[in-house]
Amino acid sequence: MGLPTALRLAVAALFSIGAATAAEVKPQDAMLSGYDYPYPVKQFALNAQRQPLTMAYMDIPTPRGKTARGTVLLLHGKNFSGAYWKDTIAALSEAGYRVLVPDQVGFGKSSKPLRFQYSFQALASATHSLLDQLKIDKVAVAGHSMGGMLASRFALMYPERVEKLVMVNPIGLEDYKRFVPYLPLDQATAREEAQTPEKVKGYMTRAYFDGQWRPAYDPLLDIQAGWTLGPDAKKIAAVDALTADMIFTQPVLYEFPDIKTPTLLIIGTRDRSAIGVDRAPEALRDKLGRYDRLGKATAQAIPNAKLVELSGIGHVPQYEAFDRYMPALLEFLQQ
Repeated sequence: MGLPTALRLAVAALFSIGAATAAEVKPQDAMLSGYDYPYPVKQFALNAQRQPLTMAYMDIPTPRGKTARGTVLLLHGKNFSGAYWKDTIAALSEAGYRVLVPDQVGFGKSSKPLRFQYSFQALASATHSLLDQLKIDKVAVAGHSMGGMLASRFALMYPERVEKLVMVNPIGLEDYKRFVPYLPLDQATAREEAQTPEKVKGYMTRAYFDGQWRPAYDPLLDIQAGWTLGPDAKKIAAVDALTADMIFTQPVLYEFPDIKTPTLLIIGTRDRSAIGVDRAPEALRDKLGRYDRLGKATAQAIPNAKLVELSGIGHVPQYEAFDRYMPALLEFLQQ
């Protein structure tokens, strides 16, 4: 007996969407040599863990005629690069800020070493070296998703350099390893090697946008989905597994009370992102990634923290609700 008509149509629609996605995504090499960023990209050469590396960054100066308000350092999330900050950069620049947007080692157009101990301390140290190279003394730091974990680590390590701290739907507001079984690197790498553009889009649709994909979100697929088709797909899979392991094993939340920098949390309360939630016991899955609760708990844990909740918004407010996210960010920075 065949499938019911409604189910057959739904399956057909699913496969047609997947085929269209694969056709639209362009293969990308490890360094994104064929992918244009919204602003000129420079490379910072550094030596770390006994090897030469490069760290890509965009440095957008305060526009002529604007009153200089200082420098904002933007830190990207795990499944992103500096490029997705495009609209945020433009708004900050228009408001008079110099904007510095690095790709962390292992991401974007930066080096992707396999013989490297990925840690938030290592990434923060490299970012600190970049600030020294550019002779930038103080910054306001804003991090999204994994970038929120890195931003908080940076503020803990270099409090004298950080004037304000902003975390936009940061992951790591709970200790995933307390609830989720550890996934060995070999298994994690194999899972990453099985990624396809369709799987990347499916994950982002479910996890970030509550099952509702819009054309405006398409740029988020270009890099992560493009890598699955590119010549360096296996290398990217290995690096993705290493950086996921970093997130899973290196929680920052226990040190939130030590953050002395004025802090803003911008939290889309519909977000349910939680690393490894699919491996958690079924009884716990609905209790993880509850940003409607995690935002409040984090605001209480960090001294001098302000919480702005965006109801009905998911993991990427700068794409889904820019008109609500950006005023909150600018107001805090300009206080």
